[in-house]
Amino acid sequence: MALTVGVTGPEDLVDKVLAVGGDTGGARLRALPYRHEDETPDVVRAAGPHVDALLFTGIVPHTLAADAGLLDRPAMYVPYSGATLLRALVELLRLGHDVSRVSIDTIGRAEVAETLTEARLPTEHVRVLPHRPGLTSRDLVDFHLDAHERHGATAALTCLGSAYHQLEHRVPAVRLAPSRHSIRATLRALVLATAGAHSGDAQIALGIVDLPAADEELAADLAVLGGSLAGLPDGSRLAVTTRGALEQATDHYTRLPFLDGLAARHGTAHVGFGLGRTAAEAEALARRAVNRARAVGPVAGVVSLKDDTDIVIAHGTGDAPRPAAGPDGAGLLARRAGLDPRTVERLRELVAAQDEAGVTAHRVAEHLAVQQRTARRILKRLERAGVAVPLGSLQEGRTGRPPIVYRVRL
Repeated sequence: MALTVGVTGPEDLVDKVLAVGGDTGGARLRALPYRHEDETPDVVRAAGPHVDALLFTGIVPHTLAADAGLLDRPAMYVPYSGATLLRALVELLRLGHDVSRVSIDTIGRAEVAETLTEARLPTEHVRVLPHRPGLTSRDLVDFHLDAHERHGATAALTCLGSAYHQLEHRVPAVRLAPSRHSIRATLRALVLATAGAHSGDAQIALGIVDLPAADEELAADLAVLGGSLAGLPDGSRLAVTTRGALEQATDHYTRLPFLDGLAARHGTAHVGFGLGRTAAEAEALARRAVNRARAVGPVAGVVSLKDDTDIVIAHGTGDAPRPAAGPDGAGLLARRAGLDPRTVERLRELVAAQDEAGVTAHRVAEHLAVQQRTARRILKRLERAGVAVPLGSLQEGRTGRPPIVYRVRL
């Protein structure tokens, strides 16, 4: 049965989401508009059990629903990206405004600075009020009026419809709206998260595929992930799937079955996957992963997790089984597991000295002279790389958390 996603926000943005996201498979979209953002809690309550997930057109209504304790089902908001801001700046330029002196609300300072810097625009006279819980429409209006009267801001850029309606007759104002790409990507991620929550696998996996040229075979290559594919503004491609599907397709992050084919067709290929609970978190990790892949070499894949773990999948492992690190493989395994090659060599010494009973985090910590939490993280990385398998826990004669015993094949 298809999922039902309730779309909450001002009526015009809800209509835009329904128009853009109407072709998203696996979900019915139900309009839940409000006239003012303060009505968000009432609108969400009225939806009751009739929706399986909630998509908010921005962070403000999402925060209001969260503060009211109403996010009892998968929920995401459509982010306002640098591309949205850049489009508004171009509109202001077309109208003859000085875009080096504007006031901007809701979007973070780092996002604003990065967008303006990439556009080679000055930032020193731009006023920014990032979103924070508790900010009201009145606060945003006061911020923009102060920026206009005291700091010479030539235009106000606001993400909140109610603030825009109060500003538009007093100062030049532009209302920001989420991009079509952001709507599609967030909706796809929400549908997958909702389906995953019903099946016990709620984590989103977003992948960025960076190729030097277009590739008509890419969609067929990525079919193994069971997700969808979308274009990004910079020309790269975004793959949307779930953690479970990615783990299965990559044999627990030890190989990318389509990486060798991409390398053969293009010479260079970089693939980065990020795993997160939200679309924004997964996309941020995917960007970190693809940047790491570029640093590895001309062809590489990387999976990034939120605990600062980057699992590198090098070229040549597309059809290979899970590798063991032989005498010449320590470097490859170290890159795949995100470890220092010297750490892998020291672990090989430990494993060689152990009997068939396996190793524990305590033994790894002792041998490497690190804390036990660091040792547990190392063993988890080796598990993801396919060379460590948990055998069970030591129970007899112990108190507290029983240590996990791993069989490590190096």
